[in-house]
Amino acid sequence: MSVHISPDANRPSATIEIPLENPLPDYDLLQLEQPTPRDVDAVLVSQGFRDLVDDARGVLMDLLAHPPYQASSPEHANLDFTHSAPLPLELTQLTGAICPGGDESYRPGLWIVLRDPHAKPGTSLPPGSQERVASIAAELVKRLQLA
Repeated sequence: MSVHISPDANRPSATIEIPLENPLPDYDLLQLEQPTPRDVDAVLVSQGFRDLVDDARGVLMDLLAHPPYQASSPEHANLDFTHSAPLPLELTQLTGAICPGGDESYRPGLWIVLRDPHAKPGTSLPPGSQERVASIAAELVKRLQLA
């Protein structure tokens, strides 16, 4: 699974692109590789793909509220089990994506934008937040069995 994470240069956010490489029978997403981007559009509006996006949103909201454990994260030095601590990242966009495949083919995918609301505007995402984005993306792929 080739997850592409791109931190924005002058904004405290990052995009995550997750192309669907394996069929997902639970979502009726069986034929993923398509010859044109227009053919991928039909997959992106299907009920199965909408169900996948809904499930991804639920998993992401859980991961944002309870991020995967990162040993190097300073938050884990003083764990806060109250719900008063602000979320370190927020979901700003979750939608379908048309991802280039191999041999002039295309496939559907997920397009996610996460933002650090505590970072200074006009700056790039801090390294700790970049690590958190990567761990959230990896856990999302694992929980939805996209790999």
